[in-house]
Amino acid sequence: MSIEKKKYECNALPKGWQREEVIRKSGLSAGKVDVYYYSPNGKKFRSKPQLARYLGDALDLATFDFRSGKINSLLLRKNKKQRGTQFDYSRGVRNDASLVPPIRQTASIFKQPVTVYKTQEGKVKTDFKHGPQEKPKQLFWEKRLEGLRACDLDGLEFNEMELPRALRAVGPHVGEETLLQSVATALHVSTQPVTGQTGSRSALEKNPGVFLNPDQPLVQAVSVADEDIKRQEERVAVARKKLQDALKRVVT
Repeated sequence: MSIEKKKYECNALPKGWQREEVIRKSGLSAGKVDVYYYSPNGKKFRSKPQLARYLGDALDLATFDFRSGKINSLLLRKNKKQRGTQFDYSRGVRNDASLVPPIRQTASIFKQPVTVYKTQEGKVKTDFKHGPQEKPKQLFWEKRLEGLRACDLDGLEFNEMELPRALRAVGPHVGEETLLQSVATALHVSTQPVTGQTGSRSALEKNPGVFLNPDQPLVQAVSVADEDIKRQEERVAVARKKLQDALKRVVT
């Protein structure tokens, strides 16, 4: 198959870009013209998407005609029309599809207007929420944190924390590691009281999607008695005493 090549500078692209036309002279595709573009460093491009990916944000090719190598005036007007806001100044309202009278969709090629008859009073719903809506929370998202460990600046991992025996994990395949991450997140992020899951453990194992509360950590509901509070206060007092003694030794 014989071909004829024509290569010249493309003024629609930055300086140094060339456009090549390859005209097929024989065969079943005789007369067909293939268009290619060459960058200043000699890289060849066979399609407009390839050209757009290469240029990126450096040049807007929305109105560039790949076949002719020129700026298409029709595409330019269409692009400007889409960017602007359509406004009907004679009526003082925006030309929106929601404001157009209903059109009867028939087999006819002509659109015929429809007369709307109101047969009953409609009730206006006032329970719509405006503003930003709260996104739904994913169940067991804490499991994505499995395998992650807290460490210091030197990369040494901290010792694992021991949870009280009263804290029991709930949910399928939820261990103490996920339980710790879930409780820690609830204490730091949640603005409501942390009470745990109120559903039974057997129900949560069978169908967590129904019985699991995503706003609470993956732990069974725990009731804190006065004895538990007193025991914790004693532990805090002992820890403070040890810290006080250590500071005294450092000073002396």
